[in-house]
Amino acid sequence: MGGTSATTSTTPGTPTGDAFFTSLNPGALGISPGFEAAVELAGEFGFGAVDPDARYLGEQPEAELSKVGERLESAGLRWGSGGVPVDLTGEAAKFAEQLSGLPAYAATLAAAGVERAGTWIRPMSDAVTYQRNFARHVERVGLVDEILSGAGIRFGLEYVGPKTFWSTELYPFVHTLAEARELLAAVGSSNVGVILDTFHWYTAGETADDLRGLTADQVVAVDLNDAPVGRERDEQIDGQRTLPGATGVIDLAGFVGALRDIGYAGPIKVEPFNAELRALPVRDVVAKTADSLSAVL
Repeated sequence: MGGTSATTSTTPGTPTGDAFFTSLNPGALGISPGFEAAVELAGEFGFGAVDPDARYLGEQPEAELSKVGERLESAGLRWGSGGVPVDLTGEAAKFAEQLSGLPAYAATLAAAGVERAGTWIRPMSDAVTYQRNFARHVERVGLVDEILSGAGIRFGLEYVGPKTFWSTELYPFVHTLAEARELLAAVGSSNVGVILDTFHWYTAGETADDLRGLTADQVVAVDLNDAPVGRERDEQIDGQRTLPGATGVIDLAGFVGALRDIGYAGPIKVEPFNAELRALPVRDVVAKTADSLSAVL
């Protein structure tokens, strides 16, 4: 996965000097082959990692969890980034219930060797002002991070950029990289970082220089997507995207170049929310995704 030299790999998971690596997340592509099949597909189509399937891991006996990670390693793969089953904006009782179950969840991920997990920031509220929402997120992110960091898992937060989403309720909340960085600074934990998505970066009107303001250890995971043609930036809809490089609407070269400049060393996955892609057979979905990553990276 390198630049344009003669040694650049034709498969997305093979490193040629870049520290980041591609990860297959079937759910993000709208397919459900099962974990074992996902591992086989990732290896066949040149991915460097597989995102953890929390349901599959939760079904494994505790003594078998380390062997799952070993199987990945024997296949030449590693873990990407998992999810965090906690709603940061939920009612207090719901949040407390989810938080109480998080130590067991984190222990399962850690036993399998997973080192990264994250969730998204809901960018608006009908009931809570920005300032109050910010304070609540600082507290709740800190509580979640205390559990994840204790298990050796980095915690990523993804901001959501489309105006068609954050403008639909009374009080807009964090929906830009600058705001996400303010939140991270207020949390004050080196274990908490940002999840970058090209679609949100684009719809937030941000540049490659904004990314260069980050350090590598502030980025937990990355999603590469493109945007449909025929829409202005503020008309883009979060659930309607395309594979990387499919349209050229988003400056993926600038985005990836900035990741290289800061020395990002983590997983990159695709999350296109694309109905046309989902309608294809599973192998075709994975093949097209791998080809799009190869072309962009």
